[in-house]
Amino acid sequence: MNEIFDVIIVGAGPAGLTAGIYLGRARLKTLIIEKLITGGLAATTELLENYPGFPDGINGMELGEKMEEQAKRFGVRFVFEEVKDFGKDGDYFNVKTDDNVYFCKSIVIATGSHYKKLNVPGEDKFSGRGISYCATCDAPFFKDRNIVIIGTGNSGLQEGLHLLKFVKKITFIEFLPYITGEKILQERFPKETEFLLNKEVLSFEGEKRLEGVKIKDRKTGEISFVPAEGAFLYVGLLPNTDFLKGKLELDENGFIKTNERCETSLKGVFAIGDVRNSIVKQVATAVGDGALVSRFVQKYIEEKEVK
Repeated sequence: MNEIFDVIIVGAGPAGLTAGIYLGRARLKTLIIEKLITGGLAATTELLENYPGFPDGINGMELGEKMEEQAKRFGVRFVFEEVKDFGKDGDYFNVKTDDNVYFCKSIVIATGSHYKKLNVPGEDKFSGRGISYCATCDAPFFKDRNIVIIGTGNSGLQEGLHLLKFVKKITFIEFLPYITGEKILQERFPKETEFLLNKEVLSFEGEKRLEGVKIKDRKTGEISFVPAEGAFLYVGLLPNTDFLKGKLELDENGFIKTNERCETSLKGVFAIGDVRNSIVKQVATAVGDGALVSRFVQKYIEEKEVK
């Protein structure tokens, strides 16, 4: 059998990295498996202002890099591969990627979430040709252009503030009849910023590239067209749980069901951060999950070894 870890953490967002820091300090043999980059969804955020300890805010990618360095300091190992499946061989779990199989005594799922699609006509056609889900990644491509942002939650507003440095004008389109993001973020936009509320996106229009968005007023039924050379979508989150279906109990939206100890329906497997069915999904709560789960992972391993 290959090397056996005390715990394998799947996902290197703030939740997984914090769990790694705590478990590494507890001298548990810890491996973090991440398919992309450390920092998770937070790494795509230009400025995190509500994470404690940084009065002027901090870049999401920078925060992830600092957490990774801290985890490595306590002996946590990292591999960058995509987990495709897991199972159990006797007393040990196996975690399978495309290239390797890793063995461990316990698993912490911290795979996070990704931005939801609208699934309307034109969305796939113009993805990468005017439609984006990451302002931090793509803002420079929209210099001096008119754009729309779909969604007025904190994510949409925060990314909109970053986009203001590049674009000519931003128009927000919101399905609900009110802005859902924090007031402090709303107040930072120029007065000429337009907020189209209670509107349903019907389609994205254009020839070779995006030229605008067709919307419907949800109260009057009136259909109109908003000219735009770019569209950024922030309409909610979906959990990264495709490889878990049939393995763990999920809720109706695909998030992992857990108890207050972050335990899943399978003993020895825990879930933390945005991937579990928690009410609030923030970097601060993800970090809290990472600290919390470390105590119960240690307890599980201790009890297992006593038996």
